[in-house]
Amino acid sequence: MGQNIYIATTEPQSGKSVVALGLMELLKGSTGKVAFFRPIINVESRDIQDSDIELLLNHFKLKMEYLDSFTFTVGEAREMINNDQSDELIDAIMGKYKYLEENYDLVFIEGTDYEGVTSAFEFDINTILAKNFGSPVLLVTNGKDKNITDSVSSLKLSMERFEERGCTVMGAIVNRVNIPDLDKVREVVKNDAYLANKVIYAIPEDESISKPTMCEIKKALNAEILWGEDQMPRHAHHYLVAAANLSNFLKYVKERSLVITPGDRADIIVGSLISANSISFPHIMGMVLTGGLKPGKYVRRLIKGLTSSIPVLTVEEDTFTTVSRLNQMKVKISYRDTRKIETALGVFEANINSEELTAKIIATKPSVVTPKMFEHNLIKRAKRKIMRIVLPEGNEERILRAADLLIRRNVAELVLLGKEEEILSKIKKLGLKMENLSIIDPVNSPDFEDYTQTYFELRKHKGITLDIAHDLMMDASYFGTMMVHKGHADGMVSGAVHTTQHTIRPSLEFIRTQPGISIVSSVFFMCLEDRVLVYGDCAVNPNPNSEQLAEIAIASADTARIFGVEPRVAMLSYSTGDSGKGEEVEKVRKATEILHQRRPDLKAEGPIQYDAAVDISVAKTKLPDSEVAGRATVFIFPDLNTGNNTYKAVQRSANALAIGPVLQGLNKPVNDLSRGCTVPDIVNTVAITAIQAQKE
Repeated sequence: MGQNIYIATTEPQSGKSVVALGLMELLKGSTGKVAFFRPIINVESRDIQDSDIELLLNHFKLKMEYLDSFTFTVGEAREMINNDQSDELIDAIMGKYKYLEENYDLVFIEGTDYEGVTSAFEFDINTILAKNFGSPVLLVTNGKDKNITDSVSSLKLSMERFEERGCTVMGAIVNRVNIPDLDKVREVVKNDAYLANKVIYAIPEDESISKPTMCEIKKALNAEILWGEDQMPRHAHHYLVAAANLSNFLKYVKERSLVITPGDRADIIVGSLISANSISFPHIMGMVLTGGLKPGKYVRRLIKGLTSSIPVLTVEEDTFTTVSRLNQMKVKISYRDTRKIETALGVFEANINSEELTAKIIATKPSVVTPKMFEHNLIKRAKRKIMRIVLPEGNEERILRAADLLIRRNVAELVLLGKEEEILSKIKKLGLKMENLSIIDPVNSPDFEDYTQTYFELRKHKGITLDIAHDLMMDASYFGTMMVHKGHADGMVSGAVHTTQHTIRPSLEFIRTQPGISIVSSVFFMCLEDRVLVYGDCAVNPNPNSEQLAEIAIASADTARIFGVEPRVAMLSYSTGDSGKGEEVEKVRKATEILHQRRPDLKAEGPIQYDAAVDISVAKTKLPDSEVAGRATVFIFPDLNTGNNTYKAVQRSANALAIGPVLQGLNKPVNDLSRGCTVPDIVNTVAITAIQAQKE
């Protein structure tokens, strides 16, 4: 029987998508190939995609086809039931499941929504399928605005009913609980003899997950966008009908309001748009103009000249009809809504004992390490001890978006450098909302003079004057590096808009290298489909000599071990063992000898060709007695030209995720980003820097 887990709800609107996201994050971080399967999807036609399947397949980049992830639509299932074909329906579902079981390490099964056929049928089919799949069941129930005792009693009854049908119920999640009731729910569960032996969690309601984006509102209302199309991912938390004049209307504006008003109310429209430029006024997330009316010529001209805008939609219906339709919306989590996804994952992680839940689902861990597993472990390890990371490029959009995700996941304490007013304005313009964020303007910092004097004392022997020190400390890279040097930050990440040299030079000047290390080097974590390899040095040193190559190998092996990769070091060359001659081969041979002398504890082989390092069959021919050949995990390239080209070739040809460069050898962690980095690249690099800082 293959590994699997089945989540089933006890009622509609349980917030199952949040649980599905969090659970898939756990599973992807703990096992190899995971399939997502919904036996029956709650859509009438195959022309409409199921939102949960679309969400999980896209966000987690699951290697499976959409059509493999379900068997029937609710319309098809209803027709089969009406035609007395229930057995055929179950058989077809089981056939699809068996295909997934044979081709994946674990199948994550999500039951029906209790919104499709009938409650009795849905209960029956969920219990039949879970039992026949051999799946442990995790129940999800809706605790929003419910009497706590009644809610827990209802959950207990549902669990007992599943067990009576022969299912193994491993536990349950009481979802969408009012925050003040969380502790009481947990206390009631703890004091119940039956539930105390189960894994039961309570997750609070988070309005930012249950509230719609402007994109969802547009779709639900069949609206037209007038302005602010680039701001459509914003979330609306409150609906505010504007019937009063502007001065009275402004009194009722709350944070993240959606304003609904007739399209001829120029005062409300202009006032709302102006508020988008005010950092002292609650954020208005957008507007819906009703009645098919649009602002006049001069109002449109005025709006066009504003420096920032909010989404403005227009609909044909009147205000009452529009509000009624909004209240009937069913809010889903879209795979495009990164902020809502990260919020959901953060809420799940904060209220679930991940290790306990994972242990219940998966008895043993496979040896493979997938990219998703590696990234999951980065975030998990970074969160063990929150470190303070400074980001000098505080005004850069990718940095801000990454900071938003990092804060939502509570990965690190972040410090952005730059002018506070400019950064706050950009955060508002991007529709982000970040709490617990520090912003420091280097020039106006109370530490500026101390930093300047410190730099002068450290570098005056190199001819640096106090005036030069003052000018250099105005540079964000120098200021951020000095924060790390002085212990005011635990690490620094930069390079999204600056060159590698600009990022690294300050750290070489006064953070300097660790004792016994003469050079700074780098590694890339190459995340292949079934394992993670470490490549060094592919970013810093053009042509290291034998001594330096040995140092790079030692640093790379230590870095690998820090991040959970058991180091088996391959010192790469165009020759394996004693078969080749030449200056470059001798350099690698000498480096390997130095490595063995300095670190006899490390398993290392060199010179060795790449194929002999990774392929067991080649290794048996070329180096049959080697502990490294065919099983290498750390690959040391003889020069930058070879390393940089190889990592990029593997990245593109094997569709590998390349995380890095990760700098090594410095006394304190400073890491460089590629100027073409993505938001996930920044998130990973900050997590890596935090883990390095934990070690320090």
